[in-house]
Amino acid sequence: MSPTTGGFVRLSRFASVSATVAALLALTGLSGATATAQEASVNYVALGDSYSSGVGAGSYEAGDCKRSTRAYPHLWRNANAPTSFSFTACSGARTPDVINNQLGPLNSSTTLVSISIGGNDAGFADAMTTCVLESESACVARVEQARAYINNTLPSRLDAAYDAIRAKAPNAHVVVLGYPRMYQLNGSCWFGISERSRAAINAASDDLSEVTGKRAADHGFTYGDVRGAFTGHEICSSAPWLHSVTWPVGDSYHPTAAGQSGGYYPVMESLA
Repeated sequence: MSPTTGGFVRLSRFASVSATVAALLALTGLSGATATAQEASVNYVALGDSYSSGVGAGSYEAGDCKRSTRAYPHLWRNANAPTSFSFTACSGARTPDVINNQLGPLNSSTTLVSISIGGNDAGFADAMTTCVLESESACVARVEQARAYINNTLPSRLDAAYDAIRAKAPNAHVVVLGYPRMYQLNGSCWFGISERSRAAINAASDDLSEVTGKRAADHGFTYGDVRGAFTGHEICSSAPWLHSVTWPVGDSYHPTAAGQSGGYYPVMESLA
């Protein structure tokens, strides 16, 4: 067969097809690399109250929010090196504070959000103050008031906060973290509030965890129950990860640095 007839045409067609396949493979590889890079990009925003900001853990950044470099959001950032990290959690925050003051960094590119919220709405700080300074009956009554709020009013406030987060960050994986039980019952504490008061406070913590977990699930968020992680490390245990009454007073009833690294961080790491 003449090299200038059929054989040449076949070779030309083969070369053309080969070039086209090579080009397609190159484009496919490029697209795959781009997709992989996009999938690997993590834009993390940490919202919430003092349990997320890290009150009680020390090593605070400048400002009034007491954001600790030992708090679980910073620990997760250090371990996972996200593409971007915004830390807006703030001591004392309630659900309206999250909605009005913390959502600025959220957008359609946000891929991960963490939050703990609800304890301040329920008045836990006031309940603990009542329990420390007043009688057992006053303590139990104040805790029961907090429990009624948790079960009857808090759900709608959590809904509002979660709706606002989803509206601002429609593509984000949202991890909602709960609160530990405060006390190991029949533990090593010889002084302080009564055992009945401690049991009432733990019951309120359980209510808060159950309500928060349900609201998070109903919004399609992932709930991190930290009660198991803190079991054996409550106040009155032999190795507490929570401050009792301490100085500064604002650190009282908050996780220590060990509570952030040993309690909150592993739960966040497993769910993020």
